[in-house]
Amino acid sequence: MKIIMTGGGTGGHIYPAITIADKIRRRHPDAEILFVGTRRGMEKDIVPHHGYPIEFIEVSGFNRKNPLKSIRTIRDLLAGIRQANEIIGRFRPDIVIGTGGYVCGPVVRAAGKRGVRAFIHEQNALPGLTNKMLEKHAHKVFISFEESRKYFKDQNKIVLTGNPIRKDFLRCSLSGNREKFGIGATDFVVLCFGGSLGSETINNAVADAIGMFGGIGGLRLYFITGKTHYSGIREKVAAMPLPPGDNISVLEYVNDMPDYLACADLVISRAGALTVSEICACGKASILIPSPNVANNHQYFNAKVLADAGAAIIMEEKDLTGMKLFDTVMRLKGNKEMLNRMSRESGKLGRMDAAEIIYDNLDI
Repeated sequence: MKIIMTGGGTGGHIYPAITIADKIRRRHPDAEILFVGTRRGMEKDIVPHHGYPIEFIEVSGFNRKNPLKSIRTIRDLLAGIRQANEIIGRFRPDIVIGTGGYVCGPVVRAAGKRGVRAFIHEQNALPGLTNKMLEKHAHKVFISFEESRKYFKDQNKIVLTGNPIRKDFLRCSLSGNREKFGIGATDFVVLCFGGSLGSETINNAVADAIGMFGGIGGLRLYFITGKTHYSGIREKVAAMPLPPGDNISVLEYVNDMPDYLACADLVISRAGALTVSEICACGKASILIPSPNVANNHQYFNAKVLADAGAAIIMEEKDLTGMKLFDTVMRLKGNKEMLNRMSRESGKLGRMDAAEIIYDNLDI
């Protein structure tokens, strides 16, 4: 059996593809799995790290602010279509699975036109343009949020699966991980991060609040800045009149994010689809700060799913300040009933079996 996985650009598209591939490999150890991505995306490093071969095609997104730059996009698309056809003709896959990003367009389209069964997975509550256009070429369309269903035309193709997440996030153990990090059983733990590269806006707001968080009894803050902003934040914190207390940990990056997430009572983060799914899988209350710099403002719609269920508080970037963040955290710290209710609703939204549902619907 031969399978092509395609998806790229960000980890939110790549890691679900890897999780699906891992599920297939566990069931079919002899399956040949090939990834197709672009050299511009994170997949060029992430996919080989996880032990899968990858080939590349040329493709890029349209520049809505500068239409003249879209000439290159059209040129890349034509090249990508030719390259995708060549790869599919040579590899001869039994199925193709696309998990989002511009690279999916040429690959899934080529598969559909050649009669190869193609599947697409949409991670966000508000589907991207690529997946909406690829629906006609797809045998089935997997969605992560029920709210996505209405954006697709053929409801017979839709399967609600949730977002495939790594197994490590499905084994959250609050007590065991707290002992690992030396956290007291009754401590209120806040975990803040903005992705692997970090978010300058979130980092600055948290840094402004650190002086207020420092020294608060029973509170622990783990502040993951991302590699890009770490040195600047450390300098900013070091220059404060009152340095933060021992209850504040400023970290550049962590490799064991599932362990940190397991320890948290409250998460402060962006609202990328994968992050939101991991938060819900672990049943955590959250303050979500959607990035306004993404296509169709889709992070806001991801966050809204949780907020509407009572699982999260949305704080838009334009309203974000260190004081507002501090006040919101302290309000939740002092209201255990509200915090527990948010955690319960978050857990209800969590999907633990997304990869299993997707695998069952591939009919392989």
